[in-house]
Formats: sequence, structure tokens, C-alpha cells
Amino acid sequence: MTVHNLSETPSILNTFISEIRDKSIQKDAMRFRRNIERIGEIIGYEMSKSLNFEDTITKTPLGESTSKLLKEDIVLCSILRAGIPLHNGLLNYFDTAENAFISAYRHHKHNPESFEIIVEYLACPNLEGKTLILADPMLATGQSMVATFEALKPFGNPKSVHLVSVVGAQEGVDFVANTFKTDTHLWIAAIDEKLNDKGYILPGLGDAGDLAFGQKLQQ
Repeated sequence: MTVHNLSETPSILNTFISEIRDKSIQKDAMRFRRNIERIGEIIGYEMSKSLNFEDTITKTPLGESTSKLLKEDIVLCSILRAGIPLHNGLLNYFDTAENAFISAYRHHKHNPESFEIIVEYLACPNLEGKTLILADPMLATGQSMVATFEALKPFGNPKSVHLVSVVGAQEGVDFVANTFKTDTHLWIAAIDEKLNDKGYILPGLGDAGDLAFGQKLQQ
């Protein structure tokens, strides 16, 4: 798997990453969502450079213009609920993409330090021969990303797979790198050092779903 860590090259992206981490700025849920969305837009732009394009003629009022336009059948799949702002950012740029949504959450069966990933809801178009973009803002252990991809397999075999995350832990990056095919790409805004004993990213930013949409009751 090829890992594209966009924070390795300083850019305005770093401003948005810093703001979603800042616990004082996090109090503004609308700004948090918008920053995640903007990060998705930047990742989408950078990812687009690796996709296929073809010469296309556009008729103008005064003549014709030739442009290289995207030649991909894209399906954008996001993990609910935290993935919604990231999904919107990617969709702003890949606005002709088909869309899929899946729910995946941690179920602590026995104790807070161990969990399994539960997938309950899935809506997906045909994936056969298409470009799949699988988006999850937080890549902690990597188990959610893998469980989601496994759940999508009955919908067809995509020709290429691009994983998108905002913040990940090195452990999660290593896990998906060892699980997905070598020609898969991971596009990520920042990679943090490690996980704590409960599987949360350090220094991370907290619970992206809660910060975007409010705290939920624990099951």
C-alpha cells in the first residue's frame, strides 16, 4: 500500500489540522465540521492528481477548448456518523461520484479496553470496475476500515481503492498497509505516534463524531 502523508509537506492544510486538535476551537462544532470538510477537499484535490484523465472538447460561445477531464467512475463510501463532514468535503470535488454509507462502531463486549467492530447499516451501489474511495476521519486501530471494506465485497470488485483519513495512529496505518493490496493508496492528513490503552489516538483530537454532532449515549 502507498501511504500519502500530506502533512509532511507544509501547507495551509496544517492550519485546519491544528484547529481540529485545539480543544478551545473544538467548542465550535460548526467550525470543527467545516475544517474536516476543508481537509476532505484538500485530500480530494491531491488524490485527483493520481487518477486517470482524458482529453475532452468543450464548446464555448466562441469556439472549442480541449481539457484533460477526470475519467473515473467513483464511488465514495463513508463510515457514519463521524465520516459525514469528510464525505461532504470529498463530494465537493468529486461531485459526480456515486455514494455509499455504512455504520461501523466499537462494541465493548466485556471491558472498555477490548472491542469488536459492529457493522449494522449499509447502502451501496455496484462497485464492479469502479474507483472506491473509502473515508473514515480517524484511523486508530484500522479495524473499522478493514471491517467496512469486507462488508462492501458483495457489491463488486473495484478496480482501485483509495483510503482517506484525517488523523491516524502509526499502528493503524501499519495494520491497513499489511491488510490491503499493495496497489491500494492511503491519503491521510496527519499520522500520530501511538494509541492509548483504550485504542484512541495520541495526541489525536478526541471523538470526531461527538465533536461534530454532539455527545452520544454509550451503549
